[in-house]
Amino acid sequence: MAADRRIVIENCSIATVDAHDTEYPSGHVVIAGNRIESLGAGRAPEGLENVDRRIDATGHLVTPGLVNTHHHFYQWITRGLATDHNLFDWLVALYPTWARIDEQMVHAAAQGSLAMMARGGVTTAMDHHYVFPAGSGDLSGAIIRAARETGVRFTLARGSMDRSEKDGGLPPDFAVETLEGALAATEATVKEHHDSSFDAMTQVAVAPCSPFSVSTELLRQGAELARRLGVRLHTHGSETVEEEQFCKELFGMGPTDYFESTGWLGEDVWMAHCVHMNDSDIAAFARTRTGVAHCPSSNARLAAGIARVPDMLAAGVPVGLGVDGTASNESGELHTELRNALLINRLGAHREAALNARQALRLGTYGGAQVLGRAAETGSLEAGKLADLVLWKLDTLAHASIADPVSALVLGAAAPVTASFVNGRQIVEDGRLLHVDEDEIARSTREQAQRLARIAGH
Repeated sequence: MAADRRIVIENCSIATVDAHDTEYPSGHVVIAGNRIESLGAGRAPEGLENVDRRIDATGHLVTPGLVNTHHHFYQWITRGLATDHNLFDWLVALYPTWARIDEQMVHAAAQGSLAMMARGGVTTAMDHHYVFPAGSGDLSGAIIRAARETGVRFTLARGSMDRSEKDGGLPPDFAVETLEGALAATEATVKEHHDSSFDAMTQVAVAPCSPFSVSTELLRQGAELARRLGVRLHTHGSETVEEEQFCKELFGMGPTDYFESTGWLGEDVWMAHCVHMNDSDIAAFARTRTGVAHCPSSNARLAAGIARVPDMLAAGVPVGLGVDGTASNESGELHTELRNALLINRLGAHREAALNARQALRLGTYGGAQVLGRAAETGSLEAGKLADLVLWKLDTLAHASIADPVSALVLGAAAPVTASFVNGRQIVEDGRLLHVDEDEIARSTREQAQRLARIAGH
């Protein structure tokens, strides 16, 4: 939409998730081009020019779009497998299958993952892709293409693995890259696809997979590469007690100390999971402003444990929410993680004081934008920020008797998305995607899942 063309949204509840948690029981939002021009209480100002559309959002809550901070799109075509395994056994069971993916499979899986998130309110997504079988095609390009087709803002965390079974790691020997190959391919991906502009739709991060699939040298040189190129760093950290034991046996220290020794703590770094963190670990993350992608459903699915999110937030650690791969979170939806983050953290030491509904919404919006390094552009509804926002319908049977709209969104059933905007462009209307065919995606993901199963079976 041209910068001087406007969309006016009125008569809605608004949760801005700004620094003051400003809310309007009945307010308006004006979009001009790809930016939020103004918002506030009551009706929009009179006399606005070039208004292409007015939306009467009675019965809706408007929030910033949800920001997903950790995912593995390719796993969409291996859902429902190894359902009763812990992390290490789950990885051992699935790596041989994952190592047989190709470009066609990855594109279909990325479409499925993105479609499910977008229709549920995600406006900024990320994918940590780290499996690159030899001869499998342009996997990074296939993922980025799927994001552009869906219309979401996107960060590709270009992953890598070079520690295979013969080196004491978990992936099969044929599923990893060489150190040199991984670094070269990652640099090429950044140079081809990363956009550092304010309204960038595609960014790239450097993302070696995990301590038990990556050499120390790949971590160290990966951090140096990211900082030379000016991009962010992402990996898995402190996900299970087994990982902690692995690090102590192999490196003589716990995961956080190991990461710090390789240059992997800092305000340009975020890590997935961080379940098993002691006070010293949390203090190190707070001191360095290292971010965390909290994945409550996946952590529960793999019996990894409960991350100390309240303690991280109290210490000043940036925390966002992640779906994680759909082989460990089959729903693939981020809006359900708002509720699960609140509920699961209340099972921990802080009980009912662990998180409230507004803190959960902040994790899924502004917290995620912080973790991805995009809090200046998105994650809250403020004049001048990018027009990434969602209209949640809260006047149906599922939510109409809950007076507080934020509690309705977080604690109630999954709320329907009437409209979702990314960069000022609508991508969802009445729960359906506007720019891709959901039925065709369902068909292609089913076909590619069956094709992968046949290949892996051979």
